[in-house]
Amino acid sequence: MPTIVFASPKGGVGKSTSAVLLGVELARKGAAVTIIDADPNKPVSDWARRPGRPPNLTVRADVTEDTVIDEIEAAAQRTAFVIVDLEGTASMMVAYAISRADLVIIPTQGSQLDAAQAAKAIKLIRQQEKAFARQIAYAILFTRTSAAIRPRTLGFIQDEFRRHGVPAFDTHLHERDAFRAMFSFGGTLEALSTSQVSNLDAALVNARAFAAEVVTMLRRGPRDEAAPAEAGAAEMGADR
Repeated sequence: MPTIVFASPKGGVGKSTSAVLLGVELARKGAAVTIIDADPNKPVSDWARRPGRPPNLTVRADVTEDTVIDEIEAAAQRTAFVIVDLEGTASMMVAYAISRADLVIIPTQGSQLDAAQAAKAIKLIRQQEKAFARQIAYAILFTRTSAAIRPRTLGFIQDEFRRHGVPAFDTHLHERDAFRAMFSFGGTLEALSTSQVSNLDAALVNARAFAAEVVTMLRRGPRDEAAPAEAGAAEMGADR
């Protein structure tokens, strides 16, 4: 069953938010989902302890560097999708999880600092590909963007990734009050009300578009673009 890993050496880019949104959307479609919470701060576990978690979505915590591969493989035997939310560092646990991924999602905000950290994640993916002699699909996911404004910095970063052959989601996860509210109130976007958050309908559309694009990427699988992407990662700051 597919394993989807959320990875970035930088914290605060929306890994946990993206992981929960994806897990909830897949569960809403009827799939059994496991989210492995490998972030020491345990944001996904905190969300899961609040009411409203879908019954077909399981969260596993207390994962260590020594057990993360076993946890991923066991979850893949039990559920249709495995989602791994990793810590914001470049650790051996991160490398081990990436080695088992069918798709690595690299959440990135529209800043040059985030772009440089994303490039480091790409380099780590390439190292795991070489170590295990397999291709690993990956893509940049721009997070906390504005639905109405496209800053020049974001446009420049997108163009740079494109120029270096780095794949990116067409869908951005916008800055939405509803996404934050899920971690305050628990449960799903559908369980929120317009009295609690603004622009709820737009948040639902955004989350569903993201999940649909993930499924499309999983069906497509990795593409043979290692040379330009690896060179691009180095040029964009992977060795800083």
